[in-house]
Amino acid sequence: MSNSGYVAISYWQLLFSVSLVVITGLISVFLKLGLLKNLVWGTARAFIQLTLIGYVLNYIFKLNWLPVIIAVLLLQCYIASREATHRINKAPYNPALASFFSLTASTFVVGIIVVALIISPHPWYSAQIMIPIFGMLLGNSMNAIALCLDRMYAEINSHVDQVEQLLCFGASPWEAVVQYAQKAVAAGMMPTINSLMVVGIVSLPGMMTGQILAGMDPVSAVRYQFVVQVMIAAAVAIGCLLIVGLSYKRMFNMDQALVDTMR
Repeated sequence: MSNSGYVAISYWQLLFSVSLVVITGLISVFLKLGLLKNLVWGTARAFIQLTLIGYVLNYIFKLNWLPVIIAVLLLQCYIASREATHRINKAPYNPALASFFSLTASTFVVGIIVVALIISPHPWYSAQIMIPIFGMLLGNSMNAIALCLDRMYAEINSHVDQVEQLLCFGASPWEAVVQYAQKAVAAGMMPTINSLMVVGIVSLPGMMTGQILAGMDPVSAVRYQFVVQVMIAAAVAIGCLLIVGLSYKRMFNMDQALVDTMR
């Protein structure tokens, strides 16, 4: 155990943890799932990526320079926006830019409020606080936006006749798709709402668990985790609303009719 109170993991213990991957790989081989190659490659990538980011973060935390922190956060937003949209089917346009704007806006608005006004480190832009907080916001918002977009396009593609009928009766594009947009936002927010319902009873989230393992008093860890839960809910809600607002208009042409790719 280190002086800071957490239980350190040695290189031998880290190596031993790979046995868990071996067990999973044997199950894949036994059941002929065809996942062994991806499992081994994914494990290797995870180790390399996490090791590299550990050294990079160590340097950034010591530097603690605001322009560098913002550059890192924008890079994270860019990568998250690409990941959130590249599997979206039946999109009438490339939604990566709208996704980037939605993720960046929701993450920075909520993240700065939490870091500067609630946690209030000194200085307020402490890299050791900002990067992990913004990373949690981005990870959850990315998944929510992906679910939201996919659900909206799927709903409208499944109800093209109803949408066009409403347009023929004089409805605006928003009036024609609003019920499907509402379902999309609800779908994007559902995992976050479910998490709020069971946190502390069914699950002990990663941040809280990490702080407890590092020696923090559980009551203090709970306070941090509550802030994390509500900030994620806020960022997810803002991100889903923004992506819907930016995306639905692109499904219609200048004549306010559905574009051909939506039919």
